[in-house]
Amino acid sequence: MQTWEEIIEAIQTALAGCSTEAREALQACWDRSDPRDAAQRCVIAHYLADQQDDLHDEIAWDERALVAFADVAEDTLVPVGVPSTAGFAVSLHLNLGDGYLRAGELAKARVQVQEAQSAVHLLPAEGYGAMIRGGVERLATRVEAAS
Repeated sequence: MQTWEEIIEAIQTALAGCSTEAREALQACWDRSDPRDAAQRCVIAHYLADQQDDLHDEIAWDERALVAFADVAEDTLVPVGVPSTAGFAVSLHLNLGDGYLRAGELAKARVQVQEAQSAVHLLPAEGYGAMIRGGVERLATRVEAAS
């Protein structure tokens, strides 16, 4: 059984930057996680996406994170510092939209921007919320410019 402590340790390695060590640590967490634990699978996939060298692999992990999110119950992300599970969706849509845009899939990117924009009100005004909100605004501008 995978513990949140192990996942948090792997995330901390990932937050230091893209590396083989981070990718392997997160992949090991994924491999040990219970497929029925949507919260853990969502978080691991979210961070594992950013560790991919190939854009299509990155998108696939972002898609896995969003699929798992559909089964994440409220308050189950508190162990990783996410007080509002619903607010986490914004970050998932932001990352997936960015991947789609970089892959030239503008229609899919636009849908992800719209999904993110519809949930930004769930984010806190400061800190993480402000950072993600700014990311959504920048992505929307980039998608519009590419259209």
